[in-house]
Amino acid sequence: MALESLPHEPATPHSMTLYSVTLTVAGDHTDVDEVRAALERLLTQHPFLSSVRYDATRAELRYWDEARDVDDAAAMALRLWPEHRVSAGLPAWSTVGIEVVDRRTVEHRVDQQSARHRAGVPARRARTLDLIGDIAPW
Repeated sequence: MALESLPHEPATPHSMTLYSVTLTVAGDHTDVDEVRAALERLLTQHPFLSSVRYDATRAELRYWDEARDVDDAAAMALRLWPEHRVSAGLPAWSTVGIEVVDRRTVEHRVDQQSARHRAGVPARRARTLDLIGDIAPW
């Protein structure tokens, strides 16, 4: 099934949609122990982070968020790192990537990956969104 053929539910003026968000930040080399400690503080301030991968120069944060539309979800994601920089002691890194997709798109991707697996096509390494608070180095 092509992504374009997925049925979309009509949005009502104040309805909220669930989005999968991946925010990637990067910058100058920072001690990995300091990065991890800052990410753990961020998790206490922003408890719905699903998973975080990090090294000394970048971090990738994945989470689910509700928003009126993809623009709102992206705008909130772009504010996440700078708004918590001081309170969580995050490195002074900048956003280098963002992906915001609706739940139906995530489900479509899972279905496509399952179909490839059933067809014997080797799967990419799974990237889980279900582990809440999973912080690990790359």
